[in-house]
Amino acid sequence: MSTPQTGARAGVSGPVIAVDAMGGDHAPQEAVRGAVRAVREHGLRVVLVGRRAEVAALLAEEDAVGAMPVLHAEDALAMHEGALASWRRPRSSVAVACKLIRQGEASALVSAGSTGGVVATSTVRLRTQPGILRPALAVALPTRPRPTILLDAGANADAKPEMIVQFAHLGAAYARSAFGVEHPRVAMLTIGSEPGKGNRLARKTAELLAAAADQAPQVSRLDFRGNVEGHDLLSGEVDVVVTDGFTGNVALKSVEGAVRFTMEAVVEAMTSSTLAKAGSLLQRRRLRELRERLDSDTYGGAVLLGLNGSVVIAHGASRAPAIERACRLAHDLTAGGIGEEVRSRVQATARSTWLSRRSPGEEQQAR
Repeated sequence: MSTPQTGARAGVSGPVIAVDAMGGDHAPQEAVRGAVRAVREHGLRVVLVGRRAEVAALLAEEDAVGAMPVLHAEDALAMHEGALASWRRPRSSVAVACKLIRQGEASALVSAGSTGGVVATSTVRLRTQPGILRPALAVALPTRPRPTILLDAGANADAKPEMIVQFAHLGAAYARSAFGVEHPRVAMLTIGSEPGKGNRLARKTAELLAAAADQAPQVSRLDFRGNVEGHDLLSGEVDVVVTDGFTGNVALKSVEGAVRFTMEAVVEAMTSSTLAKAGSLLQRRRLRELRERLDSDTYGGAVLLGLNGSVVIAHGASRAPAIERACRLAHDLTAGGIGEEVRSRVQATARSTWLSRRSPGEEQQAR
C-alpha cells in the first residue's frame, strides 16, 4: 500500500483522514461510498481501513480504484461493544486507524462504529494531549445562527469540576476551529440560571469557570455567561454548554427525541388531508431546509476532543452523505488547528494556575 501522504489524489494537500470502513450498521458499503464522495466532491485526502478484499470490491463498484489507499485490518468492533473493546479487539479497524495517526501518517479518524468502543480504543491508543485530564465527547446542536457545542455528551459519566473547566476550553477550541467563533460564549448546564443553583459539582464548576473568565491570560480566557437550563440548549444564546458526561448524554438524548417527535408530528400534519398536502408542496424547500437543519448527521457527528489526533464518531446508522460530512468535519478541525488551539489553552491555563498558587518566594524569584 502506498502511504497515505502519497496515496491520495495527486496535487491535493491537507490532512489525511483515516476512515473506519468496517464501522456502522451499513458498513462497509456506506462507509466506502461516503469516503469516495469526500474525495471526489471535496478533494479530501482519505485512507480506508478495513478488510482489503471487501473494500477493494466496493471501490471497484464506485469506479474509484486507486482513488485512495486501503490499509488492511482483519478485525472490527461490533456495534454492541463498549469500553472493553479496546482490549478485546487490538487489531480492529479503529485500532489500526489510530496507529496510522500515532505514526504521523494520518491526522484524524472517522468511524460510525460503537461510540463506547471508538471512545475507549482511541483514548487508549492515541492518549490525551499533555495536561488534559480526560477527553470529552462534543456534539453540535442545531441552533441559529450557528450550532451550539454541548460537551461532555457521554465520555465521562463521573467528572470533577476541574475536568469540566477543561471541557469548556475544549469546546471553545472546537467552536473556533470548526465554526470560526472568535470569542465563544460558555455556559454551565444545571437546574437553574441563577448563580449558586445545582448540586455540589455544578456549583464548584461554576465558581472555577467564573475564575477562569476573570483571571486567565487572554489566550485561554473563557467568556463565561453563567448557568443555563435544559430549555436553553436550543436557544443559541451561547456557543458552548458544558456539563458532566452523565447529564450531557441524558440532555442530548432528550433533545434528539424531542426533535424526532416534532418532525414526525410535522410530517403527519402536512399529510393529514388533501389541502394540507397541497400546502406542503408550496413549502417543500422550507421543509427540506428544516429537516436538514434538525438532522444530526448534518453536522458530521460527535467529536472526541483532547486526544493526540481528531476523532469524529458518526451515527451508527450513517449512510454515505453522513460519512462524507464526518470526513469534512474531521478535515476542518484538523486544518483549523484544533490540536494547537487546545495545546495553547491548556498550557496557558496551567501557567495561570501555577502563578496563582506560588509562594511569595517563588514570585520574587520569577521576577
